[in-house]
Parts: sequence; structure tokens; C-alpha cells
Amino acid sequence: MTHPKISFEFFPPKNLEGSFRLWDCVNVLAPLAPEFVSVTYGAGGTTRKLTHEAVTTIDKTTGLKVAAHLTCVDATRAETLAIAEEYAAAGITDIVALRGDAPKGSEKFTAHADGFASSVELIEALSATGKFTLRVGAYPEKHPEAASQDADVEWLKRKIDAGAAAAITQFFFEADTFFRFRDKCVKAGINAPIIPGILPVENWKGASKFALATGTSIPPVIAQAFENALRDGNADLLATALATELCDDLLQGGVDHLHFYTLNKPQLTHDVCRALGIAPQPRLQNVA
Repeated sequence: MTHPKISFEFFPPKNLEGSFRLWDCVNVLAPLAPEFVSVTYGAGGTTRKLTHEAVTTIDKTTGLKVAAHLTCVDATRAETLAIAEEYAAAGITDIVALRGDAPKGSEKFTAHADGFASSVELIEALSATGKFTLRVGAYPEKHPEAASQDADVEWLKRKIDAGAAAAITQFFFEADTFFRFRDKCVKAGINAPIIPGILPVENWKGASKFALATGTSIPPVIAQAFENALRDGNADLLATALATELCDDLLQGGVDHLHFYTLNKPQLTHDVCRALGIAPQPRLQNVA
């Protein structure tokens, strides 16, 4: 049996405790031999330096391919491209290019006067350098700021046409949600890989809040199942089972790459991967 490709998303640590958590996460998951790992960029560009440090450190100490998130928020074009050049100089050639969330306290994204006005502009500029493999975000359900899902698909096509090599979706709870979106993308002429984003639910309250903010629908049966599991102390078992079932349904539907949002808590993601038959690779087990 051919196992799927996998990748993991981490976020940069903000303190010493966070650093230990990140490195524990890297050490637990690196032996599963991901295609790449990505490191997020805080809202409003608040973790710009921390993201750079985490990306370059993971790259130097693990041998993993690392993709740095880069956004348009609160920076000029020159500043943003300078960050990209720093990555290129450090040997980091994979970037997840995003518009980015609004800075804290702002209701919506507002472009910097001298900055990139959209993710498409950012992608075009990065692509023009010829130095990077670019991945972008995608939304299997309507983005809260979009007029419609069709508008989301049209925007994704613009990002792919601007130079992106692949897209990673927001998380979702049912495989059919992804399949419907994938079909729309194919119909729109998008032929780049669409990688489903998977969130093993480590904290149901937090996941529910995040789903509300991102326009991710929660099936009532799943909400009820988590309420029951929390009451009975079986939430982790349920989360692992549901995420494994979701991944299996996706694989049966032709998906060959799964991207896991780890939230720097590796165990559920590790358990799901092992349940899918993804075994540790000895050559990656001694991660610094």
C-alpha cells in the first residue's frame, strides 16, 4: 500500500515554554518523514522575527524542508520582499504566501500604503524572483469576507495563475466538503494540487471558536459527539477516530497529500498518522 504524503504546520514560539513545546512537536513528528513543514506568521505580522528564527532553526537542525508563511500585513513591498530574500539567502525556497489576518484591534484587512494590496500581488512579486515554490490558502467553504464560494474559487484561480504551485485548504469536518470544492476548482480550470488541511481536535471549545471565525460548518452530529465525549473523558479518542476517518475518506477519494494543523501539540496528529499506516523513518529519528 502506498502511503499518502503528509505535511505539518507549526507556529513560532513566543516564550521559553513555547520553544520547548515547538521542539517537542518537531521531534515527535519529524520521524514520520513529512514532505515539508510550515511555520505560521502571526496576525498583523506580529511574529515576523520569531517565524524567521523558527524556520531557519528547523531547517538547520532537522533536515526537514521548511515552508515559511509570508503575509502582506503591516509592511511595505520592499520590507516584505526583503524578508523573502533573507529566506532565499538562508536556503529556504518554500513559501506559503497569504494576505494575512487583520492586525489585532482591526475588523478587516487594510493594505499598507506602500504594501501589497492582496495575496495575488504578493504571489506575483515572489514568483517574479524565480526563487521560490509558492503555496497558497484555499477555502472549501465560503471565506467570511467572500461574496460567494464561486468568488473564492475564482480568487484561488487568480493566485494559481499568478505563480502558486499548490493550495492548502482551511480545515473542515466532512470529506464531501472537500470533494465538492475540488470539483468546483477543476471546473474553473484549476489544475494545481489542492491539499486538504486537517485539524485533529485537541480542544473542542477552541476548535469550535476557530470554525466560527473561519466560516467552517460544524455538523450537529460531531458537535454532539464531542459534548458526550467531553462528559465521558473520551475526547482525545473521539478526535483521533474522527480525524482518521476523515483522512481515510479523503484518501479513498483520490487525495494523496494531507496537511495537518498541529497547533504545536503533536500527539493526536502522530496518532492519526500511525492509524493511517504511516510509520516512523529511522533516518529521521535523531532530530536535534
